[in-house]
Amino acid sequence: MRHTVIVGTGCYIPPRRVRNEDLVSRHYFEGYGKPLDRGHNQRLVRKFQEITGIAERRYVEDDLVASDIALLAAQDAIDDSDVDKEQIDTIIVAHNFGDIRHDSRRSEFVPTLAARVKHRLKIANPECIAYDLPFGCPGWLQGVIQSDCSLRSGEISRALVIGAETLSRVCDPHDRDSLIYADGAGAVVLEARELDSPAGILAHAVRSDTLGDDPLLWMGSSYDVEHPTDGLFLKMHGHQLYQHALKHVPGVVNTSLERAGVALTRVNKVLMHQANAKMNEAILSRLFRSNQVEEIPVGVMPMTISWLGNSSVATVPTLLDLICRGKMEGQAIEAGDVVVFASVGAGMNINSVVYRWV
Repeated sequence: MRHTVIVGTGCYIPPRRVRNEDLVSRHYFEGYGKPLDRGHNQRLVRKFQEITGIAERRYVEDDLVASDIALLAAQDAIDDSDVDKEQIDTIIVAHNFGDIRHDSRRSEFVPTLAARVKHRLKIANPECIAYDLPFGCPGWLQGVIQSDCSLRSGEISRALVIGAETLSRVCDPHDRDSLIYADGAGAVVLEARELDSPAGILAHAVRSDTLGDDPLLWMGSSYDVEHPTDGLFLKMHGHQLYQHALKHVPGVVNTSLERAGVALTRVNKVLMHQANAKMNEAILSRLFRSNQVEEIPVGVMPMTISWLGNSSVATVPTLLDLICRGKMEGQAIEAGDVVVFASVGAGMNINSVVYRWV
């Protein structure tokens, strides 16, 4: 049977570190025109770290945009895979805001970021189809799911799936919620292989909730109404997003495990979207409780959020690449290990993939 396997991983981590203490001097607002006392900023930032686990994040340099770092992660994954780039049938770039220059708040989507990456990789094959996938933070994993369907059907043989985002370009510097956001890119090369026993991607599940009373994420102007800034910024109802994830992510993961015929006790790693450390820990705890498993294995859910922040579609592939390259202390994935990938975001989308390492 044809199975989808990961044959190469790559990522780009921007070198520019932005620590929490670097953000203490900002003037924050609770809402439009509702300033917070700047004398409390130190406590605000300290509380933020306690809640999210984020001590620092990475921002891209001024001369880079999302397609630039997508290219760097893609080349890294192709080099790791030893695959001839001309034999790649599909390129998917998951993102949400396109290319945004540092001196502009305008998103550029034409041509697509995937087309820009294919062009700069110098892939001549016209049957290599390149397209973008906006799906919120679960976009990269959704690209993997879409590729798996095409790979198992025999329609394609290889796919390059990239997640790249420059959230620093849509951060309102006066919104404390924007402290979670970061930049980065991650990628994998997937390949269809004939295997005697089930391996690679075993199953997946997806959920979209779109009938909420209010959007949990939206684009709006800066909270500093007295000094308006051109462009729109990413806004969110953080507590509602937290509750939505806690309520629904464990169920989606369980559905993917049931479809794969794998018990939670056989899972070696859970690679979850890095949005909030406490949220991830609460989701994991609820997942294990729902399966009547009392003890959570030590190290089952590695996290990078403390030093990389939330780079949206890039968090999971970046985490995977760091583990595969031995850059996460005490973390490794061996042949036969079962890995669960899970992501939540955009206020409504959740997905999960069960993977047995080859």
